[in-house]
Amino acid sequence: MSDKTLYTIIVHSENIAGLLNQVTAVFTRRQINIESLNVSASSIKGVHKYTITAWTDKDTIEKVVKQIEKKIDVIQAHYFTEDEIYFHEIALYKVSTTEFQETPEASKVIRRYNARVVEVNPVFSIVEKNGMSEEITSLYGELKSLNCVLQFVRSGRVAITTSCFERVNEFLDGREAGYNQSKKQQE
Repeated sequence: MSDKTLYTIIVHSENIAGLLNQVTAVFTRRQINIESLNVSASSIKGVHKYTITAWTDKDTIEKVVKQIEKKIDVIQAHYFTEDEIYFHEIALYKVSTTEFQETPEASKVIRRYNARVVEVNPVFSIVEKNGMSEEITSLYGELKSLNCVLQFVRSGRVAITTSCFERVNEFLDGREAGYNQSKKQQE
């Protein structure tokens, strides 16, 4: 059995109901656990971007990406290793204001991780951290050990690359040409 690597799959698609289910089903059929999943509108009008991370081997990830690309509403899908993309996560930590204020070490920990306090009220405070998964997890561990964490949530990976927009641009050009042709036929 080959070694597993954390791959980031970036999928561009039209915003079609049910497509997320079709994409995740590809992973389910191969019994691959999705580590993180982030879906949002992209910088291209009408195109959504899925950022999915999963531990697997190169042969399997190539097959998964090919299966995803076969979905009719998928414009393109690519996979990347960590050194081929720029990625980040965001995390929010809800901490007890009382515990936070009574524990001087808590603010030192937050400063050490370059996190920031974005909300303070008498009951709780919100700490925000942008960065790599390891930093986010480490900050959580340290705040948890200080007994002040009430809740914790993280975004999952968001990633950016400039190497995979050729097919998106072809798709958009084709869509625009089809729109213009349809408009001429209506005239």
